[in-house]
Amino acid sequence: MKNNYLLLLIIFLVTTTTSLAQTATIRGIVVDDRNTPVPGVSVSYGTDGTTTNDNGFYILEIPSGEKVTINFTYVGFKKISQPFNLSPNAEVEFNPVLKADVEQLGTVIITATTQQRVEGVVTISPEVIRKTPGANAGVENLLKSLPGVSNNNELSTQYSVRGGNFDENLVYVNEIEVYRPFLVRSGQQEGLSFVNSDLVQNVAFSAGGFQAKYGDKLSSVLDISYRRPTGFAASVDASLLGGSISGEGITKDGRFTALAGVRYRDNSLLVDAKQTETNFRPRFFDAQTFLTYKFSNKFQLDFLGNIAVNKYDYEPLTRQTNFGTLADPIALVVFYEGQEKDKYETYFGALKGTYELNEHTTLKLLGSAYHTQEQEYFDIFANYRLGRPNTNIGDENLGEVEFTQGIGSQLTHARNDLDALFINLEHKGTYLKNDDQIDWGIKYTREDIRDRLEEYEVIDSAGFSIRPPIGDFVNQQPYEAFDAPLEPFTNIRARNDVQIDRISAYGQYSKRIDWGEREVWINAGVRAQQWTVSGEGIESNTQTIVSPRAQISLKPGGNEDMIFRLSGGLYAQPPLYRELRDSLGQVRPEVKAQKSYHIVAGHDWSFNMWERPFKLVTEAYYKGLTDVNPYTLENVRIRYRATNNATAQSYGLDTRLNGEFVPGTESWISLGVLRTEENIDNQGYIPRPTDQRLKVAFLFQDYAPSIPNLKLYINMVYQTGLPGGSPSYADPYQFAELPRLRDYFRSDIGINYVITDATKPYPKGHWLHVFKDLTAGFEIYNIFDRQNSITNTFVRDASTRQQFAIPNFLSPRVFNVRMSAKF
Repeated sequence: MKNNYLLLLIIFLVTTTTSLAQTATIRGIVVDDRNTPVPGVSVSYGTDGTTTNDNGFYILEIPSGEKVTINFTYVGFKKISQPFNLSPNAEVEFNPVLKADVEQLGTVIITATTQQRVEGVVTISPEVIRKTPGANAGVENLLKSLPGVSNNNELSTQYSVRGGNFDENLVYVNEIEVYRPFLVRSGQQEGLSFVNSDLVQNVAFSAGGFQAKYGDKLSSVLDISYRRPTGFAASVDASLLGGSISGEGITKDGRFTALAGVRYRDNSLLVDAKQTETNFRPRFFDAQTFLTYKFSNKFQLDFLGNIAVNKYDYEPLTRQTNFGTLADPIALVVFYEGQEKDKYETYFGALKGTYELNEHTTLKLLGSAYHTQEQEYFDIFANYRLGRPNTNIGDENLGEVEFTQGIGSQLTHARNDLDALFINLEHKGTYLKNDDQIDWGIKYTREDIRDRLEEYEVIDSAGFSIRPPIGDFVNQQPYEAFDAPLEPFTNIRARNDVQIDRISAYGQYSKRIDWGEREVWINAGVRAQQWTVSGEGIESNTQTIVSPRAQISLKPGGNEDMIFRLSGGLYAQPPLYRELRDSLGQVRPEVKAQKSYHIVAGHDWSFNMWERPFKLVTEAYYKGLTDVNPYTLENVRIRYRATNNATAQSYGLDTRLNGEFVPGTESWISLGVLRTEENIDNQGYIPRPTDQRLKVAFLFQDYAPSIPNLKLYINMVYQTGLPGGSPSYADPYQFAELPRLRDYFRSDIGINYVITDATKPYPKGHWLHVFKDLTAGFEIYNIFDRQNSITNTFVRDASTRQQFAIPNFLSPRVFNVRMSAKF
């Protein structure tokens, strides 16, 4: 009898185990024909199925030992049906490529998902980023063609958004926050952006009113994802400005993927074309890698690494700048001695573990370390003279200074070093069921900064050393003798050892609601951060901020595809180290977080025009700021006063129309209107340094109808002039009446010939068969040779007691040759 029970038990266990094993697993990434992952794709068989996530990834269990047909469907793409007959416990990776349904949408898909439209997020195609010409090509170069995004320096990757400054923008790569350099003071020193456009998969950008899941900054969010390879591929890009190489691959079982890129850049082509003659030796290099390993269907580990070494050796020789008017022309002629040697080394590493707890819950653990070592050394002696240039057309001495009305000299010296280590540990989670979603997160950050600031400036005008413009004295040189001790015009010496500990957390709830024929999306959340500033010789100070935020979107019924949005909240930006350091280099731990309440109203309308797809997005916004930390802007160097003695406001209107202006290509036109002003110590409102009143941008793609492989790309930006600025030591109200800088207008053009691509591959045996894409062409930067200026240099003339604001001009027209290939 016992043997019968044992036999029945064995039969039951075998039957149960066999029944549990009668399944197989299919997983993969769904991409479009531009290799961009497509979220929200329906993956189904019979009555069961799933959908792809934000990265286009899906996983599906199917019955084994029988034929099962999997269907992949998404609006605007052709349906894919793939049969499978898998053995028990088999795991198969299938990465389908969706093709556009020409009958529905033509040849271009405007790739913003409904969720991104609801959140007010702009998406940009990585392929457009790689092909758009620019002196500093990449993601940031294309961002400047969007409304509300401004930068008057083509050599810099920094940008301001809706009246904010460069420090007010969040940048994420694979959900890891990245940082900008601390000591860089000019665009030509920057070198390479952190973001390698050869590795990019998704680019999402929000210019304001963003959700609580993003960090504590006042202006914008740039959220970038590097791609997960689906096979072997490689690319090469080379031009007179440098080059890049990237490669990617995946193991046979699909568990391990690797993506890597190396870049080198040389700005000599651009800097040698400027008005200052130099011996210039830049060496900008970086290497990045993104690795993923899938341990199981539930757990995946990612690694993102970056090493950047930027060296900048600069020896100015001469400069001549002509300014003034036709009736009263003036020229500044400078002869230099000395040199500048800068070095910036950055090391970055991040691990991200993703665990699918169940079909509704995803948990993530992220850890990262960022280490930067920056050196800024220079001793430059400049002899200058102000005079009247020869304006007689046809004269062999045309343009040369014939009459000198003022002479002087300037010695600038710096020995600045900075060593900073940032360590982050963060947990994030998402719960998604039906139309309800909850997101949460908590993060700890440790910032350790060691900083030596040592710089001075000595100015001699007509043989008299000029005292700094501070203190209770009257300087009447050279008309009255001044017997006080000689001091540099500016003199900053400081050593800081600072630690900042931050704990931040957020929670938010999102829901989609059907309201008759209408759809409504709501999002509400809150962030909080507590930080403590301490260090050698610093009295520890702890502060806390709370930031509530909300969004509501409505999609009305009917045939029109449009969405109305309203978002806002109280945003706060706890100070980074740069904001804590005053003009004398001293750290002020009591500096508060700058605060701003945002209100953004938007309208998103997708429609057909000329039987082709278009989209019109318009947003009106207002930002009221308190506890503002005033600053001066010199090129890309921001110098804070480390006080919270100002209020400010920004308001304006942004609109962008994008679509198929030319069949088969995507182009857009952007228009932005802005006013931003600040009130320091209740002295009244004056324009902020980023007060860019009007912007018009135009990104255009075209091809020759008779030679469709001949492509044209135009990136054009017009912006009204910024305020003239003020010296870093001066009261900005004394310079508020200065004329604005001249309007900024720049047009970059690229003409490429596609030798081969994926649509028309060469047959096997032909030497071009190895190329998936091979393109050659040339680019012209600043094609109209417009003289744009970024800042003013203030020069004093002792004889007239005048101080002249002399514009610093940017690069003129420059030619570049470029070739790119994909394998």
